Amino acid sequence: QVQIVESGGGSVQPGGSLRLSCTTPKSLLSLLNIEWHRQAPGNQREMVARTSVISRNTYADSVRGRFTISRDNAKNTVYLQMNNLNPDDTAVYYCKAISSRSGQSYWGQGTQVTVSS
Repeated sequence: QVQIVESGGGSVQPGGSLRLSCTTPKSLLSLLNIEWHRQAPGNQREMVARTSVISRNTYADSVRGRFTISRDNAKNTVYLQMNNLNPDDTAVYYCKAISSRSGQSYWGQGTQVTVSS
C-alpha cells in the first residue's frame, strides 16, 4: 500500500557528494516519518537520519554535519544530501517510512553507495 522507492546511489571518490531520493505515494508524504538507514558489509544496520512529519531532523553522530535530510511534499520526495563522503560511508542505504497514523513501517529496496579512491 505504501510503495517506497530509493534512487541516487552510485560510486564517488572520497570527499565527493551524492544526493539520495526517497519517493512515496502521492499525497501521503505529509503523513509519514522518514528515516534513512544504511548497512555496510560486516556491520549492523544503523539509522543515519530521520525527518518527522513536522520536519524535526535528527542525525547519527557518524554523519552529523555532513548529511542533510529534507522533504519536498510537493514532489512526494525525501532527500538525503551526503557531502564529504568517506569510505566508511560505503553501504546500502534504505529509506524507511513510518505512518504517523498507524505506526506501520515500510522499507524501500535499498540503493548502493560506494566511496573509494
